[in-house]
Amino acid sequence: MLMRAAAQSLAEQLAERFASRIRSRLLAPGARLPSVRQCACQHEVSPSTVVAAYDKLLAQGLVEAQRNRGFYVREWLPRATATALERWPQAAQGTAAVADAQAGVDRIVSPVNATALIRGMFHPTGPKPQPGMGIFPPDWLVTDFMSAAVRKVTGSKALQDSSLRYGEPLGDGHLRRVLSARLIGLGVPAEPGQIITSIGATQALDIVSRTLLKPGDGVMVEEPGWAVEFARLSALGMRILPVPRGPAGPDLAVMARYCEVHAPKLFVSVSVLHNPTGHSLSPGHAHRVLQLAQTWNFHIVEDDTYGHIAPDHATRMTVLDGLQRTIYVSGFAKILAPNWRIGYMAAPPDLVERLLDTKLLATLTTPSVLEKALALCIEQGQLRRHAERIRTRLDAARSRSVKLALQAGCTFATEPCGLFGWVETGVDTDQLAQRMLDEGYLLAPGALFHAARTPSTLMRINFATTQDAVFWQVFQRLRDEM
Repeated sequence: MLMRAAAQSLAEQLAERFASRIRSRLLAPGARLPSVRQCACQHEVSPSTVVAAYDKLLAQGLVEAQRNRGFYVREWLPRATATALERWPQAAQGTAAVADAQAGVDRIVSPVNATALIRGMFHPTGPKPQPGMGIFPPDWLVTDFMSAAVRKVTGSKALQDSSLRYGEPLGDGHLRRVLSARLIGLGVPAEPGQIITSIGATQALDIVSRTLLKPGDGVMVEEPGWAVEFARLSALGMRILPVPRGPAGPDLAVMARYCEVHAPKLFVSVSVLHNPTGHSLSPGHAHRVLQLAQTWNFHIVEDDTYGHIAPDHATRMTVLDGLQRTIYVSGFAKILAPNWRIGYMAAPPDLVERLLDTKLLATLTTPSVLEKALALCIEQGQLRRHAERIRTRLDAARSRSVKLALQAGCTFATEPCGLFGWVETGVDTDQLAQRMLDEGYLLAPGALFHAARTPSTLMRINFATTQDAVFWQVFQRLRDEM
């Protein structure tokens, strides 16, 4: 709320509110500010106060006025990149993606836009449960076995001695053996020597990209998908080739056309409990994608980040392919502890040394203390039992969240499943997200999940953090006012 008795004028307070969000990336470059009339109504001030606030933002170089269009957060990219951004086509949808393939359009993704939600996760807007978060609430992840495992391994003289030297290049041998057994149980034929640990699954994805790709190579990515992956690949100089993701899997016609026109080197897929739709790959689609990879000579990275909360029998391309053209990536941030940052990849034998070289150039080795502790947690069955409890709790939370969303007048664009719901709101969720920030809620608007950030009426919700009826009441009120 703006304070009428404060030392600062209302215009100064309003300008500082927007400036703070722009600097913290909660308002990303290219985002449109509310119209003068909308902003005046929302904050219960006069239009002249809003004009004065926007003038202050203009003077600070934080926004720009576009004739007959309104005020927009300024793009902070170099001019050459900004010019390329202006040439973005609309987000790929069905035949539009084929047209992009035929035209040979490059996708350049702003890393500033992509990290807006992440910065919001690091700087919470308040104590309320945050619907846009990508992780479980901290109280869901509290355990006793993790700290006990750390105490056990740090009390070992062998560990104290090994801490004075670099660890194993591939990662802790005990952990890799435990992970190998777990993957073989899923049907992924990964020996310990095919497994490389990393600092989270994100670094594993980065290692694969830096090993297999060079600037200018085409990379197929699922859309909607995670904007950080789009931006990371774009920052490496890759051509982003968005493939629409449907209930059964990626659009095969679009993939085939990309193969004909661009000869992509890589396809990145979240096969199981896809983010943000919750879809899981069908066996038929998986076989067709693998046939395309064989015919057109590209690799597939299967990101199984949500595998811990998915059925073990879910279709995985790495199982069907036997780690020939596929690379399996996963981690433990979602299910165990976001700050432990333990990830790993399982790769075909002929790629292991190349991937290891890239890891060594980036980090030399990964810290062995937490890897050894994690190995104990997995080996003793504690992680498995913890995941089962999380799945049970999530099922109940999803049921409550879906009921509240439907009561608030929303619909689900996809069948609710997994951690995330892909929700149709009927309004521009970029604009709605700005208004929800004033109420202390961080949303994940649909535009974040497309390679070209275009307005969307969809948003991603976290079922674990949207069980509060108060949130949905605030959401409904603000949506109806738009």
